[in-house]
Amino acid sequence: MEASSSSPSSSSSVTVATGDRFRLHDRLELLEFADKYVVKSFESPNRGFSISREDGDIQPLDGADVDPPVRPYRTSTIYGVAGTIRLVAGTYILVITSQKEVGEFLGFPVFRVMSMQFLPCNEALKFSTSEEKRDEAYFMNLLRIVESTPGLYYSYDTDITLNLQRRCKLTDGWMAKPIWKQADPRFVWNRNLLEDLIEAKLDEFVIPLLQGNILCYRTRMWRRGANLQGDTANSIETEQLLETEGFRSSFLQFRGSVPLLWEQIVDLSYKPRLRIIDNEQTPKVVERHFLDLSQRYGDVVAVDLTDKHGDEGLLSAAYANEMKTLPSVRYCSFDFHHFCSNSNFDKLQILYDQVSEDFEKQGYFLVDDADGEILEEQKGIIRSNCIDCLDRTNVTQSFLAQKSLTIQLRRVGVLGPDESFTNFNKEYGKFRTLWAEQGDEISLGYAGTHALKGDLVRYGKQTLGGMIKDGMSALSRYYLNNFQDGDALDLISGRYSVSRQSPSPFRLNGFESLSSELPQYLPVASALLIGGLTVTSFTLQQAGRNAQQYLSTVLWAGVTAGVMAAVKANGRQFCSRPRLCGLL
Repeated sequence: MEASSSSPSSSSSVTVATGDRFRLHDRLELLEFADKYVVKSFESPNRGFSISREDGDIQPLDGADVDPPVRPYRTSTIYGVAGTIRLVAGTYILVITSQKEVGEFLGFPVFRVMSMQFLPCNEALKFSTSEEKRDEAYFMNLLRIVESTPGLYYSYDTDITLNLQRRCKLTDGWMAKPIWKQADPRFVWNRNLLEDLIEAKLDEFVIPLLQGNILCYRTRMWRRGANLQGDTANSIETEQLLETEGFRSSFLQFRGSVPLLWEQIVDLSYKPRLRIIDNEQTPKVVERHFLDLSQRYGDVVAVDLTDKHGDEGLLSAAYANEMKTLPSVRYCSFDFHHFCSNSNFDKLQILYDQVSEDFEKQGYFLVDDADGEILEEQKGIIRSNCIDCLDRTNVTQSFLAQKSLTIQLRRVGVLGPDESFTNFNKEYGKFRTLWAEQGDEISLGYAGTHALKGDLVRYGKQTLGGMIKDGMSALSRYYLNNFQDGDALDLISGRYSVSRQSPSPFRLNGFESLSSELPQYLPVASALLIGGLTVTSFTLQQAGRNAQQYLSTVLWAGVTAGVMAAVKANGRQFCSRPRLCGLL
């Protein structure tokens, strides 16, 4: 969700914007012809557009499209058009093929995308060169990855990227604007894909999608830290909304990778080494990042949850050193693994005691539903990070969220001055589940697996089932980090633009060509390694019988050691790596 763009002031009598609201078409008919696709509204059949299957040209409906003289060869129902993207040989249109209503946001239905499909408008592919066809095939594989993107949400009735505090300060008539104009582009997952629809003035069909509460300018492992503009990996604003009789309130938190220039290149090891990039721009990067947060939220407290030893310790020390140059931002270091070892979740109270004064001063947002009067405003934000900004960060943010919730419930009279929300087991259990599921959503979007330490959020302790689940997720993350992280996000976000006039991004020199081939040989290397260990173990048992068996054992042990050394030495080359964009 989006944040307020200026530091909020004290309580005022600003009222919620009213008037006509813009609404999107929610159920569409897709007609497929040999030369074009036609998208029409079921409610208003004269409203829609066509897109050429030859060149992707988009046109509003004309009379022939509304009542076509030729029957389509296929007709289906879709629930929205998420945008278009141009590749080497043509355009592809992304449609929502199924959805599910999952709840309400401020009284408006919210839907989750259950499935999507790219439809090709690439008749020119038959006239492409062999190299262009190879490139198109690779890009199409990336689109198939995009089709399975988890955690995408939207509403036909309202924008869901704005937090409550920002919405309550909107001018009259704002809600009558097209929904894509209401949204903050930072938090629109398909921002780049919507450009053709917007250019064609098809406002009634332009659906901004929000990926959970997440905006990723950068992706996991291959995208760590910050870029030169100060945008950080896994930048997420989380808003906790509370509705009680007569009142609405919200509490905002922010997470994002350590805002330095650093990398953690995968190399087949379980935990790749961190490397801080020595760059004279680093102070400016940190300054840009926190200036942006301050302008949007007000006062910032930076909570660093990383370890204070090993590679994480070096990164944490560098972060702390840079923060000394920003006296307007308070930096608080809390070694989560040290204090909360053995699932000692209660030790987070130590962190809260360190930040409680600022935390309570920053406050929360509260509005009276009866007359729209703003009673409280949030005047700042806690920015938390670990390494991934996933597991440790989610546990910590859920702890701070329940602290704020208790304060809010006391303020509106639901709790007495000495009561705590955590004393109500049924409601507190629902709260924990809500935060655990939110952690899973964020983790699925960034790391491809459910969050680790989810038991700490759900139950306040770790269970055997939770440890087994964490182990499976850790193995899945290892595989995805090394062999699946790639270029899909760079492609759909517009960070990389496909052009027939530009050289192929896959036209490699000799060394790069070898590197691109090595991942194909990893299964062979793995088979040799496993086979070598098996034969070595077998021959070792027989080695005492004669000299020939002894020599065989030495030979196979040497082959196994050689394969292991080769894989370790070329670990980075065996891993899949992004080809479209550089790391910064």
